[in-house]
Amino acid sequence: MSHSRSPLMHNHVFKTLCINACYTRTHLSDGLKLRDVFYAKALSGANITVPHKEAAFETCDEIRGIAKEIGAVNTIILEKGRLIGYNTDADGFLSAIGSFGPLKNALILGAGGTAKALATVLRQNDIEPVILNRSANRLSFFRQNGFQSYDWDTFTPDRYDLIINTTSAGLSDDSLPVNAVLLEQLLSSARCAIDVIYGKETPFLHAVKKKNLPFKDGSDMLLEQGVLANHLFMHGAVSTDIIRPIMKQSFLY
Repeated sequence: MSHSRSPLMHNHVFKTLCINACYTRTHLSDGLKLRDVFYAKALSGANITVPHKEAAFETCDEIRGIAKEIGAVNTIILEKGRLIGYNTDADGFLSAIGSFGPLKNALILGAGGTAKALATVLRQNDIEPVILNRSANRLSFFRQNGFQSYDWDTFTPDRYDLIINTTSAGLSDDSLPVNAVLLEQLLSSARCAIDVIYGKETPFLHAVKKKNLPFKDGSDMLLEQGVLANHLFMHGAVSTDIIRPIMKQSFLY
């Protein structure tokens, strides 16, 4: 994505640690061509963003860690000529919501690769996820894996500790992830909220602020998933404890 802070984050780490590496953007219109582009550019690693995380999962020669359960990859490492896929979104998100305190359940708005990652890691940590998507055609993964999942026509609102926006609503427009009446109802009984979009106050977060709820944008998640990805890019040679404060400095620029 053209708005991504990732190049600044990773390049700041490489420069500070005198690592001979450069992180750049590549626009990929067809996720099926990911493998060809990776090798053509002679890359040693890559982050994959929406909407290609599921395609990246299918592209890799081997999947490791929680990405196996999620079915979506956001980090690829070249290892002995093979593409190894990981997902750092899940653990990055878990670190980001730690300051909210104990949570019993969460409502995830959207059903893409990010939603898959968050639903999986939430359930692993005893936080019950519920997925709400505009249409039913992207809910098969969630239903096959036993997640409560609904489209707009089948959803009945309940109380949720955490409301999570994983959709692109508000990224480049003034739209909401669900209609305003439903969002008002959901936020009225919620404890906190997070939008995975970062760097701007989306209409979703504006509505959250009006309710005086604790909230975050996607910056903390971005940082934490970036720290883990950078650790993988360097094949574990530099610890996350060293990477984190350096990468956090990049947010000041």
